[in-house]
Amino acid sequence: MARAETHYVCQSCGAVHAKWAGRCDGCGEWNTLAEESAPTPVPKGLRAGAARPLELVGLQGAATGPARLSTAIVELDRVLGGGFVQGSTVLIGGDPGIGKSTLVLQAAAALAMAGAEVAYVSGEESIDQIRLRAARLEIAGAPVRMTAATSVRDILATFDHAQAPGLVVIDSIQTMFVDNVEAAPGTVTQLRTSAHELIRFAKRRGTALLLIGHVTKDGQIAGPRVLEHMVDAVVYFEGERGHQFRILRAVKNRFGAANEIGVFEMAERGLVEVPNPSALFLAEREAGVSGAAVFAGIEGSRPLLIEIQALVGPSSLGTPRRTVVGWDGARLAMLLAVLETRCGLVIGGRDVYLNVAGGLRIAEPAADLAVSAALVSSLFDRPVPAAAVFFGEVGLAGEVRAVSQTETRLKEAAKLGFEQVVLPAGGRGPPGSANDGLRIQEIRRLSELHDLLGGDQGADAALGD
Repeated sequence: MARAETHYVCQSCGAVHAKWAGRCDGCGEWNTLAEESAPTPVPKGLRAGAARPLELVGLQGAATGPARLSTAIVELDRVLGGGFVQGSTVLIGGDPGIGKSTLVLQAAAALAMAGAEVAYVSGEESIDQIRLRAARLEIAGAPVRMTAATSVRDILATFDHAQAPGLVVIDSIQTMFVDNVEAAPGTVTQLRTSAHELIRFAKRRGTALLLIGHVTKDGQIAGPRVLEHMVDAVVYFEGERGHQFRILRAVKNRFGAANEIGVFEMAERGLVEVPNPSALFLAEREAGVSGAAVFAGIEGSRPLLIEIQALVGPSSLGTPRRTVVGWDGARLAMLLAVLETRCGLVIGGRDVYLNVAGGLRIAEPAADLAVSAALVSSLFDRPVPAAAVFFGEVGLAGEVRAVSQTETRLKEAAKLGFEQVVLPAGGRGPPGSANDGLRIQEIRRLSELHDLLGGDQGADAALGD
C-alpha cells in the first residue's frame, strides 16, 4: 500500500512546508508546524461539462437594505450595525471567561423571545451546563433549541433544509470537524474547511450564523487569518477581569461601521448594557489629583469621555520603567521624546506609568494631547483643571494637529457638564450650539501645556538647564 503523503502546516498563519522545522518561514512563529495529510491533487484544467454564461449588470438598480434580526440588546445591535443580517456570518472572540458565551446566550434568548427560531450548538459544554447558565441569567423560559455536537456533517443534516433557523450559534468553531479531513479539530485545515461548509449553509438558507472563537495569548482569534476574511463581521469582547466593564468592539463589518463599540457591565445576572458609558467611566474620578486628564475620544460613531492617568516618579533603576495599560507603548515613547526634546522637560531618567481608567483600550492619535497633559501634570505635581477636557494629535516637531469630529466631541463634553476644552488651534470648527457654555483653549505647540498648567512656579526640578 502506498504511503499517504503528508506535509506540515503552520497553525498560526497556514503556511505549508514540505518538512518539519522549528520556526515557520511565513510568520516567524516557533513550534507551530503540525503534520497533516496532503490533499488529493486535482487534475489541471476544467472538466468537460456545460458552462453557463454570467449575467453582467450595472451599478444602478433597485437596491434595498439587508434584512436584519434585532436582538433588542441596543449595545449589541449598535456594534453589528442594527442586528444580525440574514445569511451573514459573525465571528466573536475574547479571552476565556470574559463573557462571550453569556452574551451570546442572552442574545439568542432575546431573539427567541421575539419570535425568531434560534438554535444553539455547543461543542465545549454539555446541555446541563448551558441550562444552569440560562437559569442563572433568568432566561431559561426562552424557546432556544440546543444540542451538543462537533460534527459539521451532523449539524448540516439537522439544519440544512427549507425551514432552517433564523440564527445558528456555534460554540466554538475550534471544536468543529469535518470527518473526511484527516486532521485534528482546531488545526488550520479543519478550521478552514468547517467554517467554509457552515458559511455556505448560512448563505444558501439565509440563516444568520454566529461563530464563537478562541483567542491566542496575544488576543487574536486562534487559527489562520483567512478565517477572519471568510466571515462578514469580526467582533472582539474586551475587558479586564478586575473591572466590571466589558467592551464589545467590531474590527470588521461588511454591513456596518468598523471600530464601533458597545459597553456592558458584568452583573450577577449577566451582562447589562450601559447606555451612557462616558458618565460611567468618569464616575470614580477624583478632583484635585495631579496626573489625570479627561480625553474626549471617538469610538466608532459614538463619543466617549475617558480619564487618562499618568504617574511620573524617580527611578532607582539604570533603565527606567515604562508601563502602559490601555494605550500604545510605542506612542508613549514618542510623546516622552517630544516632551523632552521640544519642551525641555527632563523625563528620560524617571519611571513613567500610564493607565486608561475603566479597562478601555484606545488607539486614537487624538489622545496625544490628553496623555501629554496627564504627564506634565504628574511631573509638576499640579492638577489639571477639573472641568477641562483635551484632544489633539501631537507631531514630532511638537506641534498640535487638528483631529476629526470636533463638534461631536464638544457636544459630549458640554452634555456632561465640562466647561473648558483644550484643542488644537483652528480645530474648533464653525460656530454652533456645541460651543455654547464652553471655554475653548486653542494651543499650537505642546510647550504651551506648561503655561496652561501653572507656569514656571516650582518647575525647576522638571525643566532642563
